Amino acid sequence: MAKKMLHTCVRVRDLDKSMDFYTSVLGFKEVRRLDYPEFKFTLVYLAIEEGGYELELTYNYGQTEPYDLGNGYGHIAVGVDDLKATHEEYTALKCDMTDIKGLSDGAASYFFVMDPDGYKIEVIQN
Repeated sequence: MAKKMLHTCVRVRDLDKSMDFYTSVLGFKEVRRLDYPEFKFTLVYLAIEEGGYELELTYNYGQTEPYDLGNGYGHIAVGVDDLKATHEEYTALKCDMTDIKGLSDGAASYFFVMDPDGYKIEVIQN
């Protein structure tokens, strides 16, 4: 039986602010949006490439308190062709992020940027 990863869900407090971050900063595109006013939530599916793995933003109407991210969530990762240029771009946008780091064996260079709800996104050199 064939299986494939479909999406990861993160809950967001401000859908507009989160959409701006994921589309303007990270380059995701909205794939589809499902509104369920009777159940008081909206789902927005984003992807970097058509038909690719999706990120689901779940907006529960009226959520004002920050979500407890717990200590089990790590991060999602996005690959870029020019890590230094991307870091400079995000610095100009005043994103909350770390310095560029590298693994001791040179296997990867990366930095983390935080979305409006505090979720970590690892930006890694392709």
